[in-house]
Amino acid sequence: MLAHTPVTPNHVTTLRLLTGLGAAGAYASGDPEWIFSGGLLFVLSMALDRADGELARFTGKMTDWGHRFDLVCDAIVNAGILIGIGIGLRESDLGNWAIPMGLLAGLAVAAILGLVVQMENREGHGKPAFEGAGGFDPDDAILAVPVAMWLGWNEPLLISATIGAPAFAIYVYLRFRTLAKRG
Repeated sequence: MLAHTPVTPNHVTTLRLLTGLGAAGAYASGDPEWIFSGGLLFVLSMALDRADGELARFTGKMTDWGHRFDLVCDAIVNAGILIGIGIGLRESDLGNWAIPMGLLAGLAVAAILGLVVQMENREGHGKPAFEGAGGFDPDDAILAVPVAMWLGWNEPLLISATIGAPAFAIYVYLRFRTLAKRG
């Protein structure tokens, strides 16, 4: 649909960034209506994240710069979402711990994406850093965020992300070191 328009993949990526940051802001409000809207914006942001790559492949407008821009936007949005959730939960049972928990989870996600960029630099950016199983891409796990938020599972989500994201960042770092030693 966009292939024969002046819209470029980087335009779509920029819109992905803006909708993702809007979702993070909505989550940061802590208000149930804004949380619902934030979920809608985040789903739209994730769809745009897929669309930019599809548009690039379909139109032959794939560039290393565009790929890196996409990954940086992924890191900013996904980190922002977790930070926004932490800010939004500051009045919850987690209290003032919610904000540093969101920061820790968000920074861990950004670190993971930074390591993925480094792995792709070593292996070539056509090869994914992590293979999914059964058509499930590890990136697809982020789809659980808006669903959990809509169901009111904000606190368990943040607690899980605070534990899981740093643990996975350590795993990715160790994997990167192993690959670097082999290379």
